[in-house]
Amino acid sequence: MSYETLSVTLENHIAIVRLNRPEKANAMNATMWQEIRKAFQWVDETPEARVAILEGEGKLFTAGIDLQMMMGLGPQIQNECDGRTREALRRVILDLQDTLTSLERCRKPVLAAIHGACVGGGIDLITCADMRYCSVDAYFTIKEIDIGMTADVGTLQRLPRLIGEGMARELAYTGRKFSADEAREMRLVNRVFDSRESLRAGVLEIATTIAAKSPLSIRGTKEMIT
Repeated sequence: MSYETLSVTLENHIAIVRLNRPEKANAMNATMWQEIRKAFQWVDETPEARVAILEGEGKLFTAGIDLQMMMGLGPQIQNECDGRTREALRRVILDLQDTLTSLERCRKPVLAAIHGACVGGGIDLITCADMRYCSVDAYFTIKEIDIGMTADVGTLQRLPRLIGEGMARELAYTGRKFSADEAREMRLVNRVFDSRESLRAGVLEIATTIAAKSPLSIRGTKEMIT
């Protein structure tokens, strides 16, 4: 399958889905949102794929939602009726939520490998993964509050389950940046690696272990936990 904004490979039963807009800091534009869903539907439907790794190309994981995409939403949803404009926006938001939920719907485990910045929509994305790992240079921020938005595409629904409601509220209300070590302390990530290279090798090793297990048992286990 061909993608404009992703790189997708499959080897030894491990699918690697890589955000691939490094010149744009892997900002999540409209095409990427749709391709993420397409990629994880493919992982789900492909018997040879038993586990997936989600990572980013270039200097960072993702800068979050592409602001040019946000600016283009106005004309897309505009209607003479204010109520219909709001209904159109609701449908856009539901579609974006569904895109990220494709990681949860995928019956194969999804391991997020995060380096550099993971901002805004990136947090929405990684909270949908089964497990999260990062390199020591990673940092995170729920940035929506600083541009007058609510993080309504998944962060606020999933993050409290992962790190507790009190900490999730603090991060969502303040928009402050937090480090890889703090992410580990609050259990957002399972493990912190010393470098991007060791992150990639370590997550690949975990994925290889999972891929060697009974595929049907792994799928059943994911479904029951989810």
